[in-house]
Amino acid sequence: MISVRLESEIENQLRFFAEQKHISKSQIIKESLLLYFDMLKQEQQKKTPYELGHDLFGKFSSGESTRSSAYKQKLKDKINAKNHH
Repeated sequence: MISVRLESEIENQLRFFAEQKHISKSQIIKESLLLYFDMLKQEQQKKTPYELGHDLFGKFSSGESTRSSAYKQKLKDKINAKNHH
């Protein structure tokens, strides 16, 4: 068993909705907590944009898997090749 102190405005809203829905205040509080816990779980399970697209990165363009990490060396090679002509 747990007791909760509510501000008068929140308590009035709770009482109003309980009367409107013909359910107990306790039932509203229980359901509200379950919804809140579900929301927290979903927030924890959210993936970053990187995690969402990880399997797609580099898949449809050049086919070179090291393109983004080796670009500096490739740029140097192109500049050197241009200067030697």
